[in-house]
Amino acid sequence: MGLSASRPVVGLTSYLEQVRTGIWDVSAGYLPADYFQGIIAAGGIAVLLPPQPADADVVGSALDSLDALVITGGYDLDPDAYGQQRHSTTDEPRTDRDAWEFALLRGALDRGLPVLGICRGAQVLNVAFGGTLHQHLPDVLGHNGHRAGNGIFNRLSVRTVPGTRLAGLLGESADASCYHHQAIDKVGELLVVSAWDADEVVEALELPGENFVLAVQWHPEKTLDDLRLFQAVVDAARSYAGSR
Repeated sequence: MGLSASRPVVGLTSYLEQVRTGIWDVSAGYLPADYFQGIIAAGGIAVLLPPQPADADVVGSALDSLDALVITGGYDLDPDAYGQQRHSTTDEPRTDRDAWEFALLRGALDRGLPVLGICRGAQVLNVAFGGTLHQHLPDVLGHNGHRAGNGIFNRLSVRTVPGTRLAGLLGESADASCYHHQAIDKVGELLVVSAWDADEVVEALELPGENFVLAVQWHPEKTLDDLRLFQAVVDAARSYAGSR
C-alpha cells in the first residue's frame, strides 16, 4: 500500500488576514491548529490551502495532489454570492477566499473527491448549490444562542435525520460546539438536511450518493475527543486514494 493510501493527504482551506506576532504585522495565511490536529489524529496528512487566484490550472493542480478537501470555518460569505444585500452585522467580504473555496469545491465535486465542510464550509456548500443564508440568526430567532461571542463556543444538542450519512456516523443526536451568527436558509438544490437543532436551524447538509460530501454548521475541531467526523473524511480519502 502506498503512502497516500495508508495516510491520505487532506487539504484544508485557510484564512488570509492581517496577523500580528512579535514585532511582525503582516498579511498571513493561517488556520487554528485544532483543524489539522483532527486530520492528523484520524490518520491523515494535513495540507493548508491559503486563498490565492482561483485559476483553473492552479485549482486543478492543487486538487490533483489531494485525497480529500476540508472547507473550514471563517468570516461570512459575500452575500452577493446568493443575491442579497449585506446586513449590517455581516463581515466585510473576503472575495479572494470566497472565489478560491468555490473553485476548489467545484473541482472536488467534479473529481468525486471527498469533501467535509465546517461552519463557513457548510454555507459555502449550500450557496454553491443555489441556496441562501440567514445573515443574522438573532433577527430570526430572537436570541444569541448560537454564538455567545468573545471566542466562547456554545454547546447545543443536534438531532440527525434518519437514513442520512451523518446519522450513520453519529447516531440519533450529537453535542455540537457552535459559534455562528449565520445559518442555512433556503437549502441548495440536490442537497439534503442531515441535522437540525432545537430551534429548527439547519445544522448539517450532505449530497446524497456514493461520494462523501458532508458539511456541519458546528465545529468538531473543538471536541477532538470525538474524532468521528475527521475519521470519516480521512477514511473516505483513503478509499479515494486507493481507487486512483
